[in-house]
Amino acid sequence: MRKRAAVLCGAAIVVAGTFTAVPADASAPPSAPTASAAALTWKKCGTADYPTLQCASLKVPLDHANPRGRQITLALSRVPHTAKEYQGPLLVNPGGPGGSGLTFAGFIASGLPKAVAAQYDVIGFDPRGVGASKPALNCRPGYFNPVRPDSVPSTPAIEKANLERAKSFAAACGRKYASVLPYINTISAVQDMDSIRRALGAKRINYFGYSYGTYLGAVYAKLFPHQVRRLVLDSIVDSTGVWYDDNLGQDYAFNDRHRALMAWIAKYDATYKLGTDPEKIEAKWYAMRAALAKKPAGGKVGASELEDTYVPGGYYNGYWPYLAEAFAAYVNSKNADPLIDAYEDFGAVDASGDNGYSVYTSVQCRDASWPSDWRQWQKDNWAVYEKAPFMAWSNAWYNAPCAFWPTDSLKPVNIANSKLPPALLFQATNDAATPYEGGATVHRLLAGSSFVVEEGGGNHGITLSGNTCLDTYLAAYLTDGKVPRGGGEADAVCQALPDPKPLTAKAASTSSRGAALHRLLGARS
Repeated sequence: MRKRAAVLCGAAIVVAGTFTAVPADASAPPSAPTASAAALTWKKCGTADYPTLQCASLKVPLDHANPRGRQITLALSRVPHTAKEYQGPLLVNPGGPGGSGLTFAGFIASGLPKAVAAQYDVIGFDPRGVGASKPALNCRPGYFNPVRPDSVPSTPAIEKANLERAKSFAAACGRKYASVLPYINTISAVQDMDSIRRALGAKRINYFGYSYGTYLGAVYAKLFPHQVRRLVLDSIVDSTGVWYDDNLGQDYAFNDRHRALMAWIAKYDATYKLGTDPEKIEAKWYAMRAALAKKPAGGKVGASELEDTYVPGGYYNGYWPYLAEAFAAYVNSKNADPLIDAYEDFGAVDASGDNGYSVYTSVQCRDASWPSDWRQWQKDNWAVYEKAPFMAWSNAWYNAPCAFWPTDSLKPVNIANSKLPPALLFQATNDAATPYEGGATVHRLLAGSSFVVEEGGGNHGITLSGNTCLDTYLAAYLTDGKVPRGGGEADAVCQALPDPKPLTAKAASTSSRGAALHRLLGARS
């Protein structure tokens, strides 16, 4: 998170169109689907936004080591190819863990240039436990209902209340899904992906993942390297920190993004009238937090719910104008209505969110070991809080069920790989959810990969969101497998799009492609 532009200087001279081709065998179009594709029956399930979507289901073993044992069902979606030149299936995943991928296939297919999308069957899927897949997990419905205890454990009573919540959630998962939880993890999801490949009748797959989906893709590539044709990773998980250390790293990065929001508000003092000094504006935000801890707005938005509302601003700056208006209305006019609206739009968790969180915890708690001694969590999170208070304890409690999880843990997968065709990696320098260093690390671990950096970008998920420079590299790679090669840590550098401007009557909309992407990306990763 601290490197920034210095490491990119060697790549700044790279120009769009400077490519090197992948090996011929990696870029050659796949053969036609085999008879095993009959395992899937596709039916129309189009939406107003994505009318060509088709859906199917696939039975897979709960335990891939026991293929004749209990079966579960995966929900799949497809936007079929329409071009004569067919490049095979492109599996896509929005992250999480816990994000649904069914509609995501439509988003990806509509976001790519028509000539590129037409060459692929874009395949979405709900990973095991998610959404329309069965069983779909929901350990404790309403777990995030307001008003929750303050996230900052400033008294023993507050800490005890939060600990009891975390323990009760883990226990509820154990009671409801004892036979399933050992098999809700990244490795099992990756084995499911290969089952999808076989059901599609494809010798190899193309893959495009965001956020946690980058780890899912990298693990697939590690376990099934010869089944990978092309691999795109956007906003990249640091595979060396799975998952406890990665979450601590996020806290510092989200604090930086929250301060970036404060600086943006200061720039538009004529609109928000909160001052021109970012530090003083930040102090007003924390004063608002303290007031809401004592008297939640509308009986809904307490201190923890305020954090839920503003954390999405760390993922996507398109939300900043709405968050700034809510902040200004509360501070300047004692009007909490815009804040309550912002909570409902960005922070509130519905049944789909309950499912996503249940899968999130099930995967992350099972994937790797977490400290079981709460004193370690106290020590680490208070240390973070002193320097980066914005999300430190909110994030700690979000992950705290892992301290009490009812299954044992697996070992993280070492994704280092020299057996792949060149992969294409995208990373923003100021991404909070998956800080920059993770992308640089994975670039080093995936031999022959190409690293495209969005300089100055702070959004999480950067392709297909309006940055033509990034999307040009993506389209070229999916068209013929070519990747940029540069002379520095990055192989190519694209400048970030400008931050948004305050809302106007014409601009008061979250219907942009960037907003659509961030509604589809999964829960915190």
